[in-house]
Amino acid sequence: MRVGILGPVQVAGGEIGGARVRALLVRLALDPGRVVTADRLIDDLWPDEPPAHPMAALQSLVSRARREAPGLIASHPAGYVLDVRPDEVDAWAFERLVRAGDAHKALALWRGGALAGAYDLPFAAAPAARLEELRLTALAARIAADLAAGGDADLVAELEELVAAHPLHEPFHALLVRALTATGRRAEALDAFERTRAALASELGVDPGPELREAHLEALRDAEPRSNLPARLTSFVGRSDDLARLSGLLGRARLVTLVGPGGVGKTRLAVELAAELAVPDGVWLVELATATGVRAAVEATLRTTDLVRALRGSAPVIVLDNCEHLIEDAARTARWLLSEVAGLRILATSREPLDIPGESLHHVRPLPEAQAAELFTVRAAATRPDLPLEREEAARICRELDGIPLAIELAAARLRTMPVSVLVEQLGDRLAFRGGRTSEPRHRTLRAVIDWSWNLLSERERDLLRGLTVFSGGATYEAISQVCGGDPDLLSSLVDKSLIGVTGDRYTMLETIRQYAAADLPELRQAHARYYTALAETAEPGLRTGEQLRWLAVLDAEQGNLDAALRHSDDPLRLVLPRFWSWIMRGRYREMTEQAAAVLRRVGDAPPPGRELAHGICRAVTGSAPSRAVLDSDHPAALASWAISGLGSPAGLVDLAERSVERLRDHPDLWTRSAALLGAGIVRFEYGTVAGAEHLLEPAVAGFRAIGDRWGQWAGLFWLSLVAENRGDFAAAVALAEEPEQLAAELSGLDMLLGPMTFQLRVGHLKARAGDHAGAARALGRAWEAALRSGDQAFVARAMHARADLARRTGDPGEAARLLEAALALDADLPAQPKAFMYVELARVTASGEPLRWALELMATCSDRTARATVLEGVAEHLEPEAAAELLGAARALRGIGASADPHVNELAARCRVALGEDAYRAASERGAAMPNPERYALSPLSSP
Repeated sequence: MRVGILGPVQVAGGEIGGARVRALLVRLALDPGRVVTADRLIDDLWPDEPPAHPMAALQSLVSRARREAPGLIASHPAGYVLDVRPDEVDAWAFERLVRAGDAHKALALWRGGALAGAYDLPFAAAPAARLEELRLTALAARIAADLAAGGDADLVAELEELVAAHPLHEPFHALLVRALTATGRRAEALDAFERTRAALASELGVDPGPELREAHLEALRDAEPRSNLPARLTSFVGRSDDLARLSGLLGRARLVTLVGPGGVGKTRLAVELAAELAVPDGVWLVELATATGVRAAVEATLRTTDLVRALRGSAPVIVLDNCEHLIEDAARTARWLLSEVAGLRILATSREPLDIPGESLHHVRPLPEAQAAELFTVRAAATRPDLPLEREEAARICRELDGIPLAIELAAARLRTMPVSVLVEQLGDRLAFRGGRTSEPRHRTLRAVIDWSWNLLSERERDLLRGLTVFSGGATYEAISQVCGGDPDLLSSLVDKSLIGVTGDRYTMLETIRQYAAADLPELRQAHARYYTALAETAEPGLRTGEQLRWLAVLDAEQGNLDAALRHSDDPLRLVLPRFWSWIMRGRYREMTEQAAAVLRRVGDAPPPGRELAHGICRAVTGSAPSRAVLDSDHPAALASWAISGLGSPAGLVDLAERSVERLRDHPDLWTRSAALLGAGIVRFEYGTVAGAEHLLEPAVAGFRAIGDRWGQWAGLFWLSLVAENRGDFAAAVALAEEPEQLAAELSGLDMLLGPMTFQLRVGHLKARAGDHAGAARALGRAWEAALRSGDQAFVARAMHARADLARRTGDPGEAARLLEAALALDADLPAQPKAFMYVELARVTASGEPLRWALELMATCSDRTARATVLEGVAEHLEPEAAAELLGAARALRGIGASADPHVNELAARCRVALGEDAYRAASERGAAMPNPERYALSPLSSP
């Protein structure tokens, strides 16, 4: 809070001096953000005798207040305003919290008497009284909540103090009676009621109100609540959030219905909630699964034929369980009872709502993964206590079972007779899982559970439910209407009956229900494939515009349907073509390759007429040489596929990239021109003249900026950063690496190419090499925390290496050596490149030549030229000037640059020049640049004694 008036006046936590200044702040705080006129302020602050010059006195007072509370009071032509939001004034926040029912947070704001800074001024009297009344209301609400959680002696003591301080405040007396009753002091509770009744009659001439009378009745009733709830046979796992919400709902509504699919645990949840309720007039479970009439079932449970007479004047809770097969009768009976018995509350379970006035719904959904895994683990341990079960294994099984508690219980029971591996193989036949001998017939198997719902459907509803099984991962209404012709009323009915769900703008279905309702529907499958083929073709051009985020979101949401359509389409090559670019943008190269290979297996080696391009791209991304249809195309996927295929040789790839730029230089589409430049720039950096890559990448980025293509900008900037790093300009490399971070975050799927951990690690490395040690420490700190959370040992090792490099640069070689040795000792499957870098760094801090030998041996067969150059530069630090100069020349040739901007490399080169002379240095450098295998050469001087 910026301004506090609930107690001594405070601004930003500090108390304010000066009585008149405090009064001014209190007056303005009563209307935060609103202008209080000068006349009103003068009248309120000097109510008895205004000063001789009121306006001057007010201005002087405001000046003093501004010194005490700078930046808070703003001037206005008509007066002054406290320039804060209402929620920054504690009194306003207090009132909002009280009215929202958050008594605990509200009372935490109360520091003393309200408006204490102006207690003697008339303007404060009414607001202070209102705030004090709200405080008493909040106190009563807080104590009532604490009492509901379990009354104790502390509450009784607090209430006794409150009734002494407020002898005619009925809510406190009612709570005291309840607290005494809850702690077993029934006689004292009755005495407290009688004293309060007498005081009210004597002082006010009134009788106790309904709240106090109800507390008195509770004290008079039998102590033990009546109930027919069954005792627990197994532990109740999870659902704490559901219980909390339901408890709140049942406190506000008289009819709460738990709705959800079969087997999701509605009955168990309702019974658990009912068992927690403190209801002196009884909690009754009415089981309707085998009933033929609801009213008769309620009468049989309560053992009466006159329900209204038996219940009127009391406040019981009735649980109507399994209403769905008697839904009309259940709705009529519930409405009649609620209308006739004012104190009655009903908790219903059903696969669809009762749909009567006053009903509050609670959707019981499958268990979240963590709770589902906990339930499976607990039940599996009860079946086989000696069974080792990994948490991730349990979670995977529960995901397969949709998190449905009944399915999890049935699966866990099967572990009594089979290993986990066999159970996993049988998950596809989950509908046949059987329960115990005493299970109800409708819960004996998952198939029986869904049979119960299926039998309540109309034939049209069944047809639509079958049709919905062709979708994967949900579907929009438009897709359903186009493919199945389903009308909104039928869909709504299936949602109400908990056979499908609605999430955002999508209809969803549990896999268990899909397996049950699935049928051979070839015509619908082809309609589905046609719809999603058209969607992919519409989305693909949008991926290359400023609208790409929206279209990527559409394709991400529909990935399951797109994959299903590709499997079942009669024309898979038509659908695979518009999907290539989204796979490339998301970095899903493995998925793209697998899908292309699957399509080729279906269509064969010869392309169907009109599908030559799609067929050629499929072949290219699976490793074949691109066809002429691909090489001559300007399709986005074609431009990328020949680069992915590699063409068998770097020289061939460089030649094709350069010819592609020439061919598309005058293409009318800016995106196509920019993509050709980007691809050629990447190829030039990887396989050709590295220095020339910038001349292609920079105009590519400019083109993508003009279009609004975030992916193109990200890719171009990333490669430009690599180019800058290669020439040793680390400051530029940092700037170019950090610029696309927001683009990557917006595109989200780019974490498959350059994840947040890798990004922070790379930026930290670059900042350290650029001399920004503080910035490097921050970036590497984030990377280290992420590495530890991930549990990826290879990444932990790389993060250790980066921290070791920074430790050396900041003057702590001992810490650097410790980190490097720990990284190399980890059981991490490290590629050759990072391991070689670690050995080079280890040699720097231990003055040992052996790690350099290991690094060179790792690089001898490496194809990454910049990695080889980095290792050669590191080895050169430890050699005599002539050999060092030769390796620096070899590194420069590998990097494809004329001169390095790396200050460390330049310092080493300068030392060699001094030792050798300019001519000898240049000759040695040129010899090194011509070496075919400089790593083998470098091993020789390291072997010399």
